[in-house]
Amino acid sequence: MRQQAFDRRQFLRGVAATSGAMVGAASIGAGAFGLPMVGQKTKRVILIAFAGGVRTRETFGTPANVPALQAMADEGVLFTRARTANLGHYGAALSIFTGVSEARGIRENARGPYPTLFEYLRKDLGLSASDVWISTSGGAQQTNYSYSVHAEYGARYGGNTLDGDGIFNKEFKGLLERLGRPREMSNAEKELLKKMRGGIEPRKDREGSINSVESAAKVEEYILGELTRGTAEIRGAGAADGKALRVARNLISLFKPKLTAVALQSADVAHDSYNGYVEVIRRNDASINEIWEAVKSDPSLADSTAIFVVPEFGRDSDLNSRRGLDHGDGSDDLRYVAGVAWGPDFKKGSVVTSDVRVIDFCPTICGLLGTSAQFARGRRLKGLMA
Repeated sequence: MRQQAFDRRQFLRGVAATSGAMVGAASIGAGAFGLPMVGQKTKRVILIAFAGGVRTRETFGTPANVPALQAMADEGVLFTRARTANLGHYGAALSIFTGVSEARGIRENARGPYPTLFEYLRKDLGLSASDVWISTSGGAQQTNYSYSVHAEYGARYGGNTLDGDGIFNKEFKGLLERLGRPREMSNAEKELLKKMRGGIEPRKDREGSINSVESAAKVEEYILGELTRGTAEIRGAGAADGKALRVARNLISLFKPKLTAVALQSADVAHDSYNGYVEVIRRNDASINEIWEAVKSDPSLADSTAIFVVPEFGRDSDLNSRRGLDHGDGSDDLRYVAGVAWGPDFKKGSVVTSDVRVIDFCPTICGLLGTSAQFARGRRLKGLMA
């Protein structure tokens, strides 16, 4: 009996020692388990999908076009060969948020089968709707990025979605100006206000409506304020992108979410105008700089926020007959893009020239925030962490 008791105690000690070693290994190599590292500073992430088809030649190949992104790369990590799949704008951009490359039709308007990073974070970490946002510039199709039709995830775990161009337009600004008049609103005015509120208020009869009452009230207050401060007046090349980035900047300051994503699209003007495409890149860089400066100037964000910027795919090597750029020649200009990562836990001034993939961004962000993207096919980005 004594020998049996000794063996049992010895066994339990061995189990405890083995468990301790496993915990230690998980802490050291936490990325493999989808867990944040011990001592990690990153608490919030901003992901900007520089979608619309953007070549490296016009970004980091021409630093004068992107001074903010270049400065961000100088302080962070530049991935010069992020491999993409030319799946059409919708499918390729969706892959950034799911970590799965999936072809989607150019006019398809259906949600994907794989969970998005918004769903992973909300379900796995128990985050509220006000912690996870996506600001879009491409209309109804891009709102599908917020959640999937996956049986284990889906609408109840989606991200709050705001479309910058739909919220900040002259029609709504005119409505706001008229609201101040001491008279009864017309039916048309009431309908406009109803549409605006309908996009942000919680409604049980609408699938995927996840905004809380508190979130909706804050967003409405923010929208009304922004309509008087110039967002509705953004015009010209890339106006929709500019509004989406402005929405994100203010959401970051207002809510300080765990995740703020932006889906851009205006660079697709490249099909018909190379000059217009370059102007979109320059304007978006300036707007991204506003977000970066807002983060750095806020003590509660500066040392806890990571920023990722990556296109969904590039552009053809040569101009088309219209003096524009299509996306179908299979060249490296199309298949590889440059992405940048800036944050408190990342290497400083590092350039990664080995191949990574655009689908690696989703599992990397999930890992940073404390979960794993279990259905994603990407991996954590190589060469990122300090």
